[in-house]
Amino acid sequence: MTGRELDEEIRSELSALSGQMAAAVARHLVMAQRLLDDDPQLAYEHAMAARRKAGRIGVVREAAGVAAYMAGKYADALAELRAARRMTGSPEYLPMMADAERGLGRPRRALDLSHDPAVTGLDTAGRVEMLIVAAGARRDLGDHDAAAVSLQVPELRSNARAEWVARLRYAYADALLAAGREKEARRWFLRAAEADIDDETDAAERAAELSGD
Repeated sequence: MTGRELDEEIRSELSALSGQMAAAVARHLVMAQRLLDDDPQLAYEHAMAARRKAGRIGVVREAAGVAAYMAGKYADALAELRAARRMTGSPEYLPMMADAERGLGRPRRALDLSHDPAVTGLDTAGRVEMLIVAAGARRDLGDHDAAAVSLQVPELRSNARAEWVARLRYAYADALLAAGREKEARRWFLRAAEADIDDETDAAERAAELSGD
């Protein structure tokens, strides 16, 4: 592992550092990426090591924020992602920031972020993720009907072969169930399972539970 495993765009941002420092930061970022799913705490430690060496580089702050979020360190995640947004101007991590607010028990702040004008600049997956987070915030506030209504968007019926389709349908089904609409919830869990080509959710199992099978 040399650090050259990083995308060229990221390595280009690190070029502002000296050669030796850039290599050290790159190696930490590679390890953070590799460990993110299996050992988020260790990924966080690598990302923070990179941050200590190169805290003025946006991509490093982004990596630190994502790793902090995955490790459940929501206050740190917000601090890092806010800094990254100031540096890069990118709204990419707004959904993650909103979910971190939820993790800190602040659903109203999550809803405030969901209304940030920059959300309209996100790609489809990003906009859908923000819808899901905002619906979760409404459920945190006990407004289950509003959560379900907020997810009644045209993208629910998309035929795109993309992860966000299954995630959106699953969130909608879950919101319907919380609102006491079990029959509809089962139907949408089944539709989520149809779209979940990589088996990322337990939609099929949730549908079976509701049918009594």
